[in-house]
Amino acid sequence: MGLAEFERKKDEKINGVIYDMSPSPNFKHGIINNNINRIIGNNLKNSLCLVFMENLDFKYQPDVNDDYLCPDIMVVCDRKYLKGGAYYGVPKFVAETLSHSTAKRDKTEKKDIYEKAGVEEYWIVSPQGSVEIYYLEDGRYVLEQNYMLQNDKEDEDYNADQVIVLNSFPFIKMTLGEIFEGLE
Repeated sequence: MGLAEFERKKDEKINGVIYDMSPSPNFKHGIINNNINRIIGNNLKNSLCLVFMENLDFKYQPDVNDDYLCPDIMVVCDRKYLKGGAYYGVPKFVAETLSHSTAKRDKTEKKDIYEKAGVEEYWIVSPQGSVEIYYLEDGRYVLEQNYMLQNDKEDEDYNADQVIVLNSFPFIKMTLGEIFEGLE
């Protein structure tokens, strides 16, 4: 048996439909996810919460069906809902980095799923330098912030030093520049 037979294909299942997420997105996608994951992970040391990057399924309605998403970044705090390669609870935070094949789903279906599931904070990050931050208020997502990176220090709209704080974890801070570091 070859190695390929053991490798799990990356996919998601929404309303019974399986979406193949291969091939892998552009390398910029991975750089952004790694930056966010590293910053959150470093700040969650000695915490009950854990951060996962592209490697844990979120079973968002396990009492109804076996649908699942594979968030780019997910913070979970209730470890009793971790089983095998999946999380059956409600994540505190999710970030999705857009790629050509997933952008529409990230901004529509998946956003609606995270909202309905009760995910408190949802980020939609674009490799072109934007971050949309949604907070759950009264069961609905409200666009709290929408940043577009301007890292030219000579530009009057320079904002690479703009600090972003995670709502559920006010001790976790990162700048716009840190999120997109290494893309140049």
